[in-house]
Amino acid sequence: MKVYRRILFFSTALMFAGIFLFMKMAFSYRGSSADTLRINDIVSSVRESWDSMDSFDGSRFGTEMIVFDSQDFIVYSCAGEELEGVDSSKKATEKGCLSLNVTEGSRYLGTVVIPDPDRLEYERVNRRICIAAAVLSVMFLLAGIIYGIYVRMTIVKPFGEMEKFAENVASGKLDVPIRLEKNNMFGAFTGSFDIMREELKKARQCENEMKIREKELVASLSHDLKTPITGIKLLCELMTVKSEDEYVKKKIGDIHQKAEQINVLVSDLLASALDDLGEMNVSCTDESSEILHELVAEHDTRGLAVEAEIPQCLICTDRIRLSQVLGNIIGNSYKYAGTDIDIGYVVRDGFLEMSVSDRGEGVPEEEMGLITAKFYRGDNSAGKDGSGLGLYIASRLMEKMNGELICSSRGKGFCVTLMIPLS
Repeated sequence: MKVYRRILFFSTALMFAGIFLFMKMAFSYRGSSADTLRINDIVSSVRESWDSMDSFDGSRFGTEMIVFDSQDFIVYSCAGEELEGVDSSKKATEKGCLSLNVTEGSRYLGTVVIPDPDRLEYERVNRRICIAAAVLSVMFLLAGIIYGIYVRMTIVKPFGEMEKFAENVASGKLDVPIRLEKNNMFGAFTGSFDIMREELKKARQCENEMKIREKELVASLSHDLKTPITGIKLLCELMTVKSEDEYVKKKIGDIHQKAEQINVLVSDLLASALDDLGEMNVSCTDESSEILHELVAEHDTRGLAVEAEIPQCLICTDRIRLSQVLGNIIGNSYKYAGTDIDIGYVVRDGFLEMSVSDRGEGVPEEEMGLITAKFYRGDNSAGKDGSGLGLYIASRLMEKMNGELICSSRGKGFCVTLMIPLS
């Protein structure tokens, strides 16, 4: 604020100084009239020397002078700049000079022409006013430029910085501070905003840390749960072998099925948590396309898959992760369609396209873009077990393996196409 007051005081002083100078110069002319005594002296001297004008000295009167006779001929001249070009009484009148008649009694001798002192003074003052106006304009312009620069540096620029600061905060860039200037009138104001940025940054860091801890907890619990689930499945398999009671075998089979459902859900939850933590890693190697038949057989426990011939080629993939992808897709077909599953293969544009199609009711077109979103479950999933993570995890795994998962509906049924990159 001190700088602002200084600039304002300086600009005001400059403006008043200019106005004072202008007024002083503008009103310094008081319109003095011609000296009557000197005029009478000039006329008398010319009259007395009329017959001997060759010896007349008009310079002693301190003014330019031209003497015309009665025929308008010049009989004497000590003209300078003011009387330049005056060669007749008429031109003298047109130029605004004083024409003094020289008479002797009733006899008209001629005319004495001298510059008009009032006009000369007026022109002099007029020049001073023009100079004063020019100086005043320059002073006003200079004051305006100084004030404009000050306003730009202390008001416009800080607000521009605050606008950029607000954009950074809105976009989540909380590490970029706002520049603080001690002499700026908005210093305390911008300082408050920077304190707000620091607090938002701390809150964001705490939030991110809490999310990471939450994901780590979910991943840890999911991993720990897989061990007892695996134990339950193994125990069910052992009891199935040992028991001879069909009723008991059926109940053990139900337990094994539920344990497998829990295992799938826990696996999906673990994969999702690892993906959020950036820990869902893949390790792609060159594999024969024949492994696809093995992976399909591994997950087609109901024998519903109808496979086409697999083209002989090398694919670049992570076998374990690709198995997880196919397990999710085939498991969804079992759950939502329960029909035969047609599996086709085509080599195209550097990919082995593996299409997995069921013959169920399919997915509505409006849901197709959401089917791979996290936790999304369509209308046909009502009453079915699941977490909405299967296709999301499958899609993310295909991306990490430099491939792609494409969902579509081909008339009746739902189709998932896996774009597996060739080696």
